[in-house]
This record gives sequence, structure tokens and C-alpha cells, in this order.
Amino acid sequence: MSLVSPNAAVIPRRPSPWNRRTAWGWAAVVAIAASLYIAGVGRADVDLFNWGGLGQAGQFFRASLAPDLSPEFLAIIARAALVTLAYAVCGTTLSVLLGFVGGLLAAEVWWLTLFPRRGGALAWLTVRGLLAVPRAIHELLWGLFLINILGLDPLVAVLAIAIPFGAIVAKVFSEILDETPRAPLHALINSGVGPGSALLYGLLPLALPNLLSYTFYRFECSLRSAAVLGIIGAGGLGYEIFLSLQSLRYEQLWTGFYALILLNGVVDAWSALVRRRMGFTSRLDLNLKRRQSASEQAVPGAGLRPSSPSTDRFLQLSSWGAALAIPLCFALLRIDWSQLWAARTRRLWAEMLAAATPALPTGSEISELLRLAGLTLAMSVLAIAIAGLGGLLFSFPAAHNFFMPGGLLRPVGEQRQSWPWLAGLALGGSRIALLVSRAIPAPIWALVFLFILFPGILPGALALAMHNFGILGRLMAEVNENLDDRPVRALRALGAGGGQVALYGILPQNLTRFLAYILYRWEVCMRETVIVGLVGAGGLGRLLTEQVSSFDYARLTVTLAVFVLLTFLVDGISQRMRQAMR
Repeated sequence: MSLVSPNAAVIPRRPSPWNRRTAWGWAAVVAIAASLYIAGVGRADVDLFNWGGLGQAGQFFRASLAPDLSPEFLAIIARAALVTLAYAVCGTTLSVLLGFVGGLLAAEVWWLTLFPRRGGALAWLTVRGLLAVPRAIHELLWGLFLINILGLDPLVAVLAIAIPFGAIVAKVFSEILDETPRAPLHALINSGVGPGSALLYGLLPLALPNLLSYTFYRFECSLRSAAVLGIIGAGGLGYEIFLSLQSLRYEQLWTGFYALILLNGVVDAWSALVRRRMGFTSRLDLNLKRRQSASEQAVPGAGLRPSSPSTDRFLQLSSWGAALAIPLCFALLRIDWSQLWAARTRRLWAEMLAAATPALPTGSEISELLRLAGLTLAMSVLAIAIAGLGGLLFSFPAAHNFFMPGGLLRPVGEQRQSWPWLAGLALGGSRIALLVSRAIPAPIWALVFLFILFPGILPGALALAMHNFGILGRLMAEVNENLDDRPVRALRALGAGGGQVALYGILPQNLTRFLAYILYRWEVCMRETVIVGLVGAGGLGRLLTEQVSSFDYARLTVTLAVFVLLTFLVDGISQRMRQAMR
């Protein structure tokens, strides 16, 4: 017999303050604190600042006001910019082709549809495992490998972009296909349509918008990677910038910077305009489970009616331009594809693989590898923490629907006369800052920080933070621009101030997505530790580049295995944290 009265009030249980989210949050705080300590911040026994480099740093920044605008050098920069753009176009084309095929084979829905009874789970897991290795190796390392085989040839830069990016595109495409609603696919199969036709007409059309949107984002990434590959001698703007920096010709260096910023700005603006006219609201969709309701139609930009390519003149010109740019870029680079199967290439690959047979590492070598792995992990944690915080802060002034007159934090009738000018200045200034930070490659940022910092993981972390700050800030600004404004306007109607609106109306909606972008970029940041290691920032990246340059392939295999395992560890932690946020 129950002793509890049926009319007794039920006291709700308070949620436990300790759950998966808070556990991961405390783990992140501890990791950031440990990374700061490892980097030497706040430690009396570590000298961080090189005060003797302040004079050279001042000379470097003063040169930004007087770039070299001589016709001869401008012609060199224009040619280099064209080469960089050609690398990005060709690399993106090949990576999307490889990624589309790999994405189908790595998608669970593909195997479940074609082999519903036998499943195909083993084949699906095998494909995913095979794709994990090439995407864990940065394109700079691929470039160093291929230079040893093919020499200084344009094919090196194109393949160095296409191989890792093809694996990354395959992973993202497979996730998009698996997250796409399957009701139309099942309806076609149940009506007797073959599995291949059902996938073609029932799944791909629904997934196509996200696939196209991510293709545009990957093109922007390819442009930045093409500039990075110039540092190893592949040509283009990165090569000219690196030569100017090595020879201390800062006026020419800033000319290259401005050309790279302009090129990135034009590509970003064109990509954003194409996506907006086609109805895509963001550069990168991480497929977080969100409510899709009519409320999203009130979101600025999310309710845009997509234009038809057959009627929109700008989309028509963009389509024709892309169709012409691809063959023209391949023709400009004059790629000799026969090198891939030439006898010399096969011989060099065989020699490299034979020399890459690893020997059993000694105890001291294992200890050194573990130490460098810890430094590399600390560098990536510190970099993404700084980049995430900076990107979050800049995402508000960089969003056009916040501080501009009539925006969420400055409704019509509440702004002062001076606010339109100040809001426009904040919008333009923040967007320029984000563009500059992401347009300049991380190794160049590392060399800049090495003017005033001693070599170590701190300049590498700051360089990665500066580069990823611009990327995260732009992605987060798009999230803010696509915000459901109804809770925000309800708070404003109740008399809430700007700080209260941001704290209770904006962050609760967007914080999960902000953290998802930060964790995604952490995975990328881990791979990018290689490129700052190239210029002496420390960690496994520096050891890898030294071993590649000295043709020490046996030890390189061991170091690369440690780096790939470390990358898998970061990917796994990032995925678990994103799952906890869902």
C-alpha cells in the first residue's frame, strides 16, 4: 500500500550540475591552463619576449604604409596571384571529384541502400578508415613528399591540395548524405525503383544545397592552402611573400600581403553572393540537430527565396565563369599528367617506400616523440582557445543585423545620431580585421611573432590563433546573421538592455553552434601545427619538416605515425564533445 497521497505535490528534482557537458567544460579549462603553463606564460624560468626585436618589428609595420608599387614588381605580383588562383581552382576541382566518389562510398546510407540484407558495414568502415589517413596529413607535408618525387612542378601544388582535401570533402559529404532526410528515398524504393535510381532522385537532390555550399567553402580553403604551399617553392603569392621576408624587403612583402588580402576578399565576396542568391545561409553546415520550423523563415538571410540559375543573370555569369575558369587554369599551369606514371616517378616512389621501413625506436626517441607530441597538443589547444574567444567577440560587430540602425541591438527609434556612423565603422573594421587575419598564412604570422618572441610553441600558437580567428569570426558572424530574432525582439519589448539581450536572447541560441565551429577548427588546427613548425615554432611539425628535408624516411615514418595518432585523438575528443553538446 502506498503511503504517498495522490494529491501530494511532486517536487521537481534539480538537474545535477555534473553532467557530460560540465565535465567536458572543466576538462577544457584544465587543458587550456596546462597549455599556458607548457608555453611558458607566467613562468619565471622561461624567457618569452625578445625585446631586441622591437626595432625590426617597428620597421616591418612601418613598411605597411609604403608598399612597393613599382610596375615591374606589380607585374610579378599579378602573375603570382594568377598562379595562386589557378592552384586553388584546379585543387578544388580535383578534391571535389575525389570527395564526391569517396563521400558516396563512405556514406552509411549508400551501403544500406545497395546492400540492405548483407549490410556492407565492413566495407563502409574500411572506406572511412582509409580516408582518415590522407586527411590527417597536412597539405604542406604532401607538398614536401611530392617535391622529392616530382620536383618543383605545378602538379605538386595541385595534388598537395587535392589529396588531403579530397579526403576531407569525402568525410563531410558522407556526413551530409547520412544526415539528409531519407523519406523520399524509402518511398521510391518501396514503389519498386532500383537502389541506384532511388539514391539519384530521392537523396542527392535534397543533399545538393549543402554539398554546393560546402564546395564554395572548400574553394576558399584551397586558396589559403595555395598561398601556404608557395612557402616550399611551389610558386604563387606565398612564394613571393616568403622570398621578400627572407630578404627583409618589407615594402615588397606588404605588396604581396595586400594582393593576397585583395584576392581572398574578392573570392569571399563572390562566394558569399552566389550562396546568398542560391538560398544558402552559411559557408559550413556541421549538421547539428536544430529545429527546422517556420521560425527560421524570419531569420535574416535564412528565409531568402533562392534565385533560379536560369533567370538570375549573376548566377548565369558565375556558372559560365566557373566553367571557363577550370580548363583555363589547368591550361595556365601546363600540367604534365604523364609524370604520374613515368618510369622515374615509379622508381623514386619505390626507393622512398623502401627507405621508409621504420626501425624500432629507442627509449630516448620514444621519450622525445612523446614530449614533442605534448608540445604539439598544447600548441593546438592554446591556439584554438585564443581564436575561439576572439572570433566570438568579433562575430557580433561583424554581423550586419546587430549594431546597424534597425538591428537587433539598435532598434529603430533608439539609436542616436552618431550611431549609424559608428556602427558602420565597427562593421567594416571588424570584417576587414577578420579578412586580413585569415588571408595571411599561419607560417607568415609565425615569422612576424618571432620578431618579438623567442622560438617555441607560443609564437606558433599565436600564429595559428591569428589565422583561425579570422575564419571562426566569419563563420560565427554568419550564425549571428541567421539568428531567429523573435526571442531577441521579445526581450527588447520587455525593456531588456543590450547586454541582457546578448546574454539571454542570443548566446543561448548560438553558443552550441559557436562551440561546434571551435571544435571543428581545433581538428584543422591540429593538422596546421605542421606548417608553423616549418618556421621553427616547435612541436612535431618542426621534426617532420626536418626529416622530410633530410630524406630521413625511416624516422619520418615513426614521427608521422605519432602525428596521425595524435590527430585521431583530437578528432575523437572533438567528436565526443560535439555529441555531448547535442
